Amino acid sequence: MPYPWRETPAGVLLRVHLQPRAARDCIVGVHGDALKVTLTAPPVANAANSALLAFLAGLLAVPRASLSLVSGEKSREKKVLVCTTNSRQIAQRLEHTLLRVDKKRADD
Repeated sequence: MPYPWRETPAGVLLRVHLQPRAARDCIVGVHGDALKVTLTAPPVANAANSALLAFLAGLLAVPRASLSLVSGEKSREKKVLVCTTNSRQIAQRLEHTLLRVDKKRADD
């Protein structure tokens, strides 16, 4: 299964399926060809998009300013660019996160 991100010259381009107004902020797994993220923020006044970028910045341990929404401003399907010179490190953090999610699912 291909990962829902790819390394680019500018950094890492991440495909996200966002579920707003969820019970908690977390990575749920993979939804189609995208990383499924649930957030408590509502999908109004750009709140969910801002919450998504802040959540991913914390998860990836990068400054919020290094993330930008490339597409999907008014859609659940989004593309987020993580501008970094160390794309491999970001990809490894994402891989590690998916492994933890998969392990937790297997344990439940």
